[in-house]
Amino acid sequence: MVKELYIAGEWRLGRGHVIQSTFPADNSINAEISTASAEDIEEAIAKADQAWRAPEWRNRMPHERAKILYKVADIIEARVDELSQLQTRDNGKPLAETRGLVLSAAATARYVAAACETLNDELTSQRAPDFMTLSVHEPVGVVAAITPWNSPIASEVQKLAPALAGGNAVILKPAEATSLIALELAKIFEEAGLPKGLLSVLVGKGSVVGDAIVKHPLVRKISFTGGTTTGRHLAHIAADKLITTSLELGGKSPTIVLPDADIELAAKGIAYGIFSSAGQACIAGSRLFIHSSIYDQFLTRLVEITKGLRVGHPEQKDVHMGSLINQAHLQSVDRYVQLAKQEGGEVLTGGEALTTGEFAKGSFYLPTIITGLKNQAKVCQEEIFGPVLVVMKYDNEQDLIQQANDSCFGLAAGIWTESYRKAWRISRALEVGTVWINTYKKFSISAPFGGFKDSGIGREKGRLGILSYMQQKSIYMGLSDQPNAWCD
Repeated sequence: MVKELYIAGEWRLGRGHVIQSTFPADNSINAEISTASAEDIEEAIAKADQAWRAPEWRNRMPHERAKILYKVADIIEARVDELSQLQTRDNGKPLAETRGLVLSAAATARYVAAACETLNDELTSQRAPDFMTLSVHEPVGVVAAITPWNSPIASEVQKLAPALAGGNAVILKPAEATSLIALELAKIFEEAGLPKGLLSVLVGKGSVVGDAIVKHPLVRKISFTGGTTTGRHLAHIAADKLITTSLELGGKSPTIVLPDADIELAAKGIAYGIFSSAGQACIAGSRLFIHSSIYDQFLTRLVEITKGLRVGHPEQKDVHMGSLINQAHLQSVDRYVQLAKQEGGEVLTGGEALTTGEFAKGSFYLPTIITGLKNQAKVCQEEIFGPVLVVMKYDNEQDLIQQANDSCFGLAAGIWTESYRKAWRISRALEVGTVWINTYKKFSISAPFGGFKDSGIGREKGRLGILSYMQQKSIYMGLSDQPNAWCD
């Protein structure tokens, strides 16, 4: 049976063509899903605009909005096993990893609910005798939320929760390859009591459905997580419309090992930072810089750890890496590995797809380590979005920082050292939005997240994340009985 869309609070078939959701591990069909037509998009946005303006939502107290988000968090947690399984079927990540993403989504909804209850407007007057001023925040209106395929449930709740907490309506356009979890989230928000019209989930191609949504005159903010090329395209649309954006884009994150680093801690952390999620993460630590004094020792241990990683069916226990999202992406990753060889790189481990036995029908690629390249090589400058680590040597801190910053991206970085002074100094010098010291890929919903340079615009998460979905207004109240003086 073809899956229905959630259009302005109603479940019905989209009027676009039907697509198939497939399981990347064996290419079996998960479901057939209807997609949105131009008429569906128009209806969803028109009703969203009515819904956020309606007094029963616009005037609802923050704690009443928070109540819905608390319930969303409870439902997600109660269904963690089922949702983890669905997320794994969507994108091929191991169950242990998708379970973490599901619980992260629940924690996000709960945090935003709590933060929503603490938001206050301000009395901004400077004791003027004849007037007082106040600063208030209003919803922006209809928000277009466009999410990626690598961590859908976490990305989607990270946008939905603050946007709804701020009093907006949201049109969610999930990645075409991973639409199942978004449709399930619509059911959860519906069960939690979200009024009709405030959420629609419209499935379809980004170039068709996504473009039509963001170009609609009633859409007043674009929140996008995905590739830099698409992000730049959306930024142009937003500029033409004079609307705000939140763009969390690509990365080519440097990881740095100082001479005094704990080798075992750092090697295991670096392997996790690049090979978890099969490298399909914008924050993946894909460029590794090792000090020359420990280069050989460290690299030997890192290769040992990498060779010990278990690649397998994502529904099996104790699997470190599942499949890539599809064959087309696997081929893209492999092309970069072949390019690295052409550029003079040496593959120390990995460098090939798994194509026999249980892997024959899926999209599996071995964790790969490449040496012998300079930072100017294409595989060091372009985002591969796969389990490929390029390792380089450095001799001094000044050279290190120059190389680490020599990238159009600036999303994240990792530093491994026992010296907090060096860690602080280098972290401040790096042109990135997030720095991990002696850890990697750890997240807190309370910490703002976003990138420098081509890695994006704006910040998500944190208490102020709700305000990014609102606009500020100043109100002046006259206190004097005297009329305004004429300027003559």
